[in-house]
Amino acid sequence: MKYRISIEQDEDGVFVAHCPTLPGCISQGKTRQKAVENIMDSIKIKGYLESLKKHGEPIHH
Repeated sequence: MKYRISIEQDEDGVFVAHCPTLPGCISQGKTRQKAVENIMDSIKIKGYLESLKKHGEPIHH
């Protein structure tokens, strides 16, 4: 599955990434690339999608 992510730099210079179609799925990094890596880990490895499945929540593409 592919998901669109949004990345913004906050006032402290940290890059904040979130996935609009996955509410609450947010991560950050010191660089844009690290923020992308971290949000991908959050989506795939840390179980965001598995948690949705477990709780019967819809998964939007």
